Amino acid sequence: MSDVKAIDRLVEKHKALKQEIAKVIVGQDEVIDQILLSIYTGGHSLLIGVPGLAKTLMVNTIAQTLGLDFKRIQFTPDLMPSDILGSEVLDQNRNFKFIKGPIFANIILADEINRTPPKTQAALLEAMQERAVTIAGHQHKLELPYFVLATQNPIEQEGTYPLPEAQLDRFMFAIELKYPSIAEEIQVVKSTTSDRSVTVNALFNAQEILEVQQLVRRIPVPDNVVEYAVKLVNSTRPNLETASDYVKQYIDWGAGPRASQNLVLGAKAHAAIHGKYSPDAEDVQAVATGILRHRIIKNYKAEAEGISEETLIGKLL
Repeated sequence: MSDVKAIDRLVEKHKALKQEIAKVIVGQDEVIDQILLSIYTGGHSLLIGVPGLAKTLMVNTIAQTLGLDFKRIQFTPDLMPSDILGSEVLDQNRNFKFIKGPIFANIILADEINRTPPKTQAALLEAMQERAVTIAGHQHKLELPYFVLATQNPIEQEGTYPLPEAQLDRFMFAIELKYPSIAEEIQVVKSTTSDRSVTVNALFNAQEILEVQQLVRRIPVPDNVVEYAVKLVNSTRPNLETASDYVKQYIDWGAGPRASQNLVLGAKAHAAIHGKYSPDAEDVQAVATGILRHRIIKNYKAEAEGISEETLIGKLL
């Protein structure tokens, strides 16, 4: 099948996928799009939202529609690396046998990742980066496609271990979940307080998702679009001579090269699901907020004046 036909087919499948997810999840259109974009590009996502916004249900539903194996890990202060990776145990014949932990699945929901100590966070991040885990000197490959969706509660910061910037950078998207509108909330309450049960059909399988990821990588990108993405990331760095007064005034640290890579990959996938065979600057802009939000560090002046990351990115765009 030619790439043009493959992109046309992806547009149809993406539409069908969204309809299937909408049977269970009301609204949250942009959030679902960003999660699917990171799956199509082989990235990971960080979901930031208050409790009760159906984060777990959303991820579970997406895993079902994609025909993937799904595991949820509840992160707690006493969680050890072996609790998520697995461990070696002695069997009856006195031989060591490896028992796989919950990290061995296609989609992992790392619930409240900032509740667990850095050692356990680092174990998860090795798996995210290397697509493999090392236990007792042996490397165990994880099954592809492999996708981590971590959640973080922005309110309770007591007794938490915030993710360091270097680890946040491993996530392609940081996605903010907003409260539903009144009409959407009415619909949620009606559907969840009745005895209605919904069956969600799988529209993809693991092999098809890997093919989509390869297709996205093959999409050609004009030089001016790559240049636009790199210049956009460059404009977030206050220590450069070319930095604007606005950036110097409100930003402490800008985004690194991984942001540029993710902007181009995200733009390719965004173009593909909208039936375009090559991305343009608008596709870069469409994914910019989710990709840059967790990569720019505001200074105390921005905090004091209540300027959000979204406002800063909007100014740069």
